[in-house]
Amino acid sequence: MAKVELKQPIIDEISATIKDAASVIIVKYSGITVAQDTVFRKQLREAGVTYKVYKNTLMNRAFQGTEFEGLCENLKGTNAIAVSKDDATAPARIVSNFAKGCPALEIRAGVVEGVVYDAEGMKAIANIPSREELLSKFLGSIKSPITNFARVLNQIAEKGGASACEPAPAAEEAAAPVETASEATTEEAATEAPAEEAAAEPVAETAEAPAAE
Repeated sequence: MAKVELKQPIIDEISATIKDAASVIIVKYSGITVAQDTVFRKQLREAGVTYKVYKNTLMNRAFQGTEFEGLCENLKGTNAIAVSKDDATAPARIVSNFAKGCPALEIRAGVVEGVVYDAEGMKAIANIPSREELLSKFLGSIKSPITNFARVLNQIAEKGGASACEPAPAAEEAAAPVETASEATTEEAATEAPAEEAAAEPVAETAEAPAAE
């Protein structure tokens, strides 16, 4: 079997690994100890990052014609790739943090969301907080307003009884003029009644006058 045929499955594997990836970085790992490598791989795995060592020639072939082609010029020496399909900053952040205690690790370059970055650019990417950290900061920023809002709601609930009774006096005041008007109508009727009786009395006297003669 030809060497090309033997290499093709590995090239296909690399292509499948980087397909739809949010970020891919080239990591120089020469000089790292077995113990360090074990811990390093564990951290990457827990973060959902795929980390594998491949020959530069095979990575070069897999990168050709893709958005990761710009990484080919950095394929020198002993390299591995760290790939994340979810958290675009995770590979750079984990490699950078681990490299602080393991100088043998080095980020050569990377592609993050379709943009190619050199080593310096990847250092800046590594300083971006993780999604969980950003969410935690966001929740912390709105925690105080929510607490204040809850306190206001609680105060309103505690004063709910008094608030419910407040409209009652207004209703009584609104009803008072109606009762006064009714009483005034009754008084007017009572005042007018004697006047009608007084007007009727002379008529009665006039009717009785012929009988007196």
